[in-house]
Amino acid sequence: MGWARLTLVGVLVAAAAAGRAQEADLALTDAAADRFATLALTCARQEYPNKLDHVMNGAGEVKSPKALHPAFYGCFDWHSSVHGHWMLARLLRTHPNMAKAAEIRAVLDENLAPGPLAAEVAYFDQPGRRSFERTYGWAWLLKLAAELKTWDTPEARRWSAALQPLADRVAEAYRAFLPKQTYPIRTGVHPNSAFSLDLALDYAEAAGDAPLKALIEARSTAWFGDDRQGPLAWEPGGEDFLSPCLEEAALMARVLPKARFTRWLDGFLPGLPGTLAPAVVSDRTDPKIVHLDGLNLSRARALQALARTFGAKDPRRGALLRAADRHARASLPHLASGSYEGEHWLATFAVRMLEARAEP
Repeated sequence: MGWARLTLVGVLVAAAAAGRAQEADLALTDAAADRFATLALTCARQEYPNKLDHVMNGAGEVKSPKALHPAFYGCFDWHSSVHGHWMLARLLRTHPNMAKAAEIRAVLDENLAPGPLAAEVAYFDQPGRRSFERTYGWAWLLKLAAELKTWDTPEARRWSAALQPLADRVAEAYRAFLPKQTYPIRTGVHPNSAFSLDLALDYAEAAGDAPLKALIEARSTAWFGDDRQGPLAWEPGGEDFLSPCLEEAALMARVLPKARFTRWLDGFLPGLPGTLAPAVVSDRTDPKIVHLDGLNLSRARALQALARTFGAKDPRRGALLRAADRHARASLPHLASGSYEGEHWLATFAVRMLEARAEP
């Protein structure tokens, strides 16, 4: 074998090794699960700093976060605490041998108990709370409920039973609110309608809640079914952690029949993914700018979902998956940045993205 041939073989071997290393970087291993869990466990019992969304009906309601929300007081705000609990439950379910398993069980036993959760239900029922965490926090609560409802172990059944009254309260709020919401919210932050409907749909399917499922599908098609020429070129906004266009497309991929969805996507996002590039995060200590790490992760998940709507030989499938990986790699190395602004929530988005990437 000549020198040139040996050199070529070496290059190919090195390239293959690099490819395997890159694949490993995007795999949700036990070790990765422990790293992500550590971020959520660090703040699950950390009451401060805390950003309350709290309408006070009197001086007696000037209370601490834990007094107001004994189940979901950690991780800076209510919705981050809720989705941190979802991530912990999900990782424990899928990686039962992870090193943090016992610590996760202790936190879930403590917070997903009848007493703390009864207080959360009571909070929803107080005057002035109709829009509390609507609909981002609602959606994550239902996502947590769906996870526990579909996990058949004694401990999961115990946590699920304790959470169900709150899930019932939130599902009821959805059924009352969605018919009155004339227009969708297309922002790239918490109120985004498409993102929340996607999570709530998981619960409706897991719980066998046919009325809620039908309502979600009806609102999705009414709000988005006639959309054309989505302004993807306008994204991202400076504090986005969601892509309005991609979240809408990922939702419609679920609620429309395949043939209709393909036509809809061609009209809504022609040429996808085009030159879609990961967002640049200039300051991970800034609570709004660091949202852009979440955008890269949520974009990656949405791009993966859209890729699965195309056949294996369709060139759009490979282009979407490559774009998804570029976005994932732009932010995955920075989850443990040393700054609480990102560390209290980004791991949840990473876990969802990595699980979506591993789906067949």
